[in-house]
Amino acid sequence: MSEIPAQAHQADVPRETWHDALWHSSPPGSIYDYIKVASFSIGPDGFIDQWSLRAEELFGLTAAQTVGRDPVDAFMPPELRPDAHRKVAEILDGKEWTGLIPFRIPGGNGAHGVAEIYVMPTQTETAERAALCVVVDVRALRRIESDLAASQAIFGQSPFGFLLFGTDLTVQRANRRFATVFGGTAETHRGRTVHDYLPAHEADRMADALRRVLDTGDAVTDLRITGSTPRSRENRHWSINLYRVHGGSGRPIGVAGIGTDVTRRHLAAREAAGVRRNLALLNEAGHRIGNSLDLETTARELLDVTVPGFCDLAAVDLYQGLLLGDDDRPARPQGPGVPSLPGQGPARTPSAALRRVAFASAVSDAPLSGPGALVAVGDIHRYPAASPGALALRTARPRLIEGGGPEDLVQSTLVVPMVAHDTVVGLAQFSRTKGSEPFGERDRAVAVELAARAAVCIDNARLYRREHERALILQRSLLPPGDPEAAGLDIACRYLPGNAATEVGGDWFDVIELPGHRTALVVGDVMGRGLRAAVAMGELRTAVRTLALLDLEPAEVLTALDEIARGLGAPGGSQQASRAALHSRDSDRSEVYLATCVYAVYDPVTRRCTIANAGHMPPVLVSPNQAGRGEDREPMPALLLEVPPGLPLGVGGEPFEEVEVELPEGALLALYTDGLVESRDHPLEEGLRGLRAALADPVRPLEDVCDHVLNTLDTRHGEDDIALLMARVQGLPVDAVGDWQLPREARSVGRARELARAKLPAWGLEGLLDTTELLVSELVTNALRYGEGEIRLRLLLDRTLVCEVWDANLVQPRRRRARDTDEGGRGLQLVGLLSAGWGTRRTHRGKTVWFELPLPGAAEEGVTELSAEQLLNMYG
Repeated sequence: MSEIPAQAHQADVPRETWHDALWHSSPPGSIYDYIKVASFSIGPDGFIDQWSLRAEELFGLTAAQTVGRDPVDAFMPPELRPDAHRKVAEILDGKEWTGLIPFRIPGGNGAHGVAEIYVMPTQTETAERAALCVVVDVRALRRIESDLAASQAIFGQSPFGFLLFGTDLTVQRANRRFATVFGGTAETHRGRTVHDYLPAHEADRMADALRRVLDTGDAVTDLRITGSTPRSRENRHWSINLYRVHGGSGRPIGVAGIGTDVTRRHLAAREAAGVRRNLALLNEAGHRIGNSLDLETTARELLDVTVPGFCDLAAVDLYQGLLLGDDDRPARPQGPGVPSLPGQGPARTPSAALRRVAFASAVSDAPLSGPGALVAVGDIHRYPAASPGALALRTARPRLIEGGGPEDLVQSTLVVPMVAHDTVVGLAQFSRTKGSEPFGERDRAVAVELAARAAVCIDNARLYRREHERALILQRSLLPPGDPEAAGLDIACRYLPGNAATEVGGDWFDVIELPGHRTALVVGDVMGRGLRAAVAMGELRTAVRTLALLDLEPAEVLTALDEIARGLGAPGGSQQASRAALHSRDSDRSEVYLATCVYAVYDPVTRRCTIANAGHMPPVLVSPNQAGRGEDREPMPALLLEVPPGLPLGVGGEPFEEVEVELPEGALLALYTDGLVESRDHPLEEGLRGLRAALADPVRPLEDVCDHVLNTLDTRHGEDDIALLMARVQGLPVDAVGDWQLPREARSVGRARELARAKLPAWGLEGLLDTTELLVSELVTNALRYGEGEIRLRLLLDRTLVCEVWDANLVQPRRRRARDTDEGGRGLQLVGLLSAGWGTRRTHRGKTVWFELPLPGAAEEGVTELSAEQLLNMYG
């Protein structure tokens, strides 16, 4: 080891550093390794006498191959050797020489390289001339020069701030761009730290990142740092990238840092983030506001969206008249002195009473400042005329209230009128507390949009409530009132409208009492939904009831209904509709009403049901459990009655058929609409199977059967209306029916009176004997005088007493007013005056004339006594 000169200890480098350098052992990594420096020496004889290991690596020749040889013959091509021998001679004469020499590249398959050689004359111990040769591969030199130039260009010409920190985290080198931003020259920044450029908290973050990179070697990318420059006090934003730098030996020598000014990008990103946040807020508002169709709930939904995403505190006030259903809302001003829109009544003044319907706060115990600050939820209040709230209501424009006292928690409030369809419905307030960003113009636009959306939803909720009330009135008027009752039937029914918004649909059912304690069961479905279908349904239902009073056969009822349905869509009725069908232009203008309907008439005496169908779902009949005995009995399956379906009402062109079905005691008959069994998720057959399975146990109470059917089937309520009508057959007891055949002779009148007088005491109806005898005598007399064939008398006891007289003549009697000189013609007048009701109907074999008397205890419902004045009026 060579001796260290004494003057080295006097240098600026501390003694400890020299000590570490002397004794530090590390692998090679100096500049000489990169430039591949080799050496060899030439003796006085002109031959190589020393050959270094580096020369062996560079030339690919060992010392045994070179020592003692002429270097010219060893390295030079033959054509260059004469000049080379002259140069060697000059060198040995004491002349230095530098030049380029070609050589064979080791392992290069005969390729030649160029080396730069520096020859220095030397002397041996005997004062003989010799030479020391230092050789460098030219390729390595060119690479180093290129790397240095590139490094200088990147570092010096970079448009980004570039710093090189040493291991002590001080600046070792700064580029021109950094000096331009932070002042001075690049040299003036040497030795500084990050605390000379950044605020304390940001400098600490930067120093921690530098230390972490130096210790771990893990690079840091896009470290966001905020600070200012000497030329400006405004905050700037930089993106910092750090990576560790190593020396030739692989040891860390510092950290390189590249800084990019991203202030504009940060502001743009902040602007974009604000826009995205507002768009997300509006999107959330579109999803969450207006789902309940309730005024107060909609107001709370607005606050759920805005607090705390948009503001810290918020409140909503609505006009009291709006909440009470008053349509006289304040119109949006169109100009000075214009209180309302054209066609509207005078607007409510802004000082009208409002009710606070919602309040929300993201800050505990934080009162809302500004207009209406002390108003609690549910309180009714008014804004003073000059207050921001009153001005916002009067002008329909938002108002921004800035600042407040030092004790005021709220620093910014937006007062926004809620405008729907050019009408103010209330006021929304949004407040931000101190520490939050004050409201800006973008926030004002968002607040107006949020308030407008909520106002539209509130107005829709108001309209819904009004239409809902009207629709309920309409729907209730179209459905049977209360629980329907029928002789010999236990009735249960359900109606579920498909339009949940209005609860109005085109499905209907009806239970109609017919003469003779018979009952008509009707279920229909107008194609379409909503109010239009409900109106058409109401017309058809009214028509059914009117036709039922004529006591027509089911097929005749459907035929008449078909004509009525065809005339609903034409201004001139069914005839106009028939003519319009022949002309396409008129037909296009005619609105088509189609409906399906099943009409069934049940007779409790015979327990037979006559059914006609107009394109409707087939009825389901569940017979009573008669398959076995005792505990081993199994329920018989529910059956779809085979009733010819026919065409829907309104199509026309085809007659309707009817079938007669005998219903055993305890049987269950179900009429329904397609909404019960049809769904987009499964075929119709599957729905019908599910209905039959749900009806398989008819023993349970009928109301429970209805609930079980609706709960079991996948009805998809909301897709279509559902009407379900169930009737369990009970029939009239045998002892509640009196049925007799009377011959066509005069004494049958007396016989009829005797039969009635004998039957009524058995039923406990002695109080009706005289009236019944008189009226039976009149009807049998008319049958003898004007009828044909045998006469049939039938008395039926249920909720009323019904008397029926049949004969074979199809001509129905007509009530007329007898003249003073007439000896007859007053029988039907007596029947009309003494009975609760009377009428006639055609049958397959003639006609039936009937009357009905209320049972004792219900005499006030009918006429049972004939006054003297009424009797005299009959005779003029």
